[in-house]
Amino acid sequence: MATINAKAILERASTIIQDETNIRWPPEELLDWLNDAQREIVRIKPDAFAKNEARQLTQGTKQELAPDGIALIDVPRNMGIDGQTPGKVIRQIPRRQLDDQRPDWHSQDPAQEVDHFMFDSRDPKHFYVWPPSDGNGYAEQIYSSAPDEVTDPESETITLDDVYANTILDFILYRAYMKDADYAGNAQRAAAAYNSFLQALGLQGQVQAIVNPNVPQEARAANLMSTPGGGPQS
Repeated sequence: MATINAKAILERASTIIQDETNIRWPPEELLDWLNDAQREIVRIKPDAFAKNEARQLTQGTKQELAPDGIALIDVPRNMGIDGQTPGKVIRQIPRRQLDDQRPDWHSQDPAQEVDHFMFDSRDPKHFYVWPPSDGNGYAEQIYSSAPDEVTDPESETITLDDVYANTILDFILYRAYMKDADYAGNAQRAAAAYNSFLQALGLQGQVQAIVNPNVPQEARAANLMSTPGGGPQS
């Protein structure tokens, strides 16, 4: 949940770069970098800003994400003709399976409820369903969304969950130091901030794998051992 005020992060950045009067780095520029940070986080880690909502399927097999969608994550179940009535589950299958077994599956009789969905990461804003939808049914869709821009840091929180606040700060510092990379030491500070940004996202993924009940116990243990500080304690 996002509860941290955007201004608080900008003020922390100004303190760290020793520009609390915002002479070298104007607040508007820092805000641009905050919004850049949120987009970059979602680009690297799509589930950082995921939405779960019932959406009406379009007629046929080919479906398109919501306008703010970046990439599909899952289509768990049918949701009736009103978008509020849970129906049967929708299972993901390889598209090749239908291509081989039912070459005419795109033109088969439509139905309100669908049984399967297919997704190709090379076309992240589209997916296919079978049987073809008649255009009346809804399906629950989980997808990665483009984060809303913060325009008024005085009154708005960050868009992403609070756990990404430090990661956003690292990216702002990276951009600030890069702007003044000609000053002694700033190029190294920029590199350190960006490495911290990337490392935080990588470790976040490892932590999620540790606590994710869908990951086999052996793999969760391996992730724990590979996480800094996660090995046996003496």
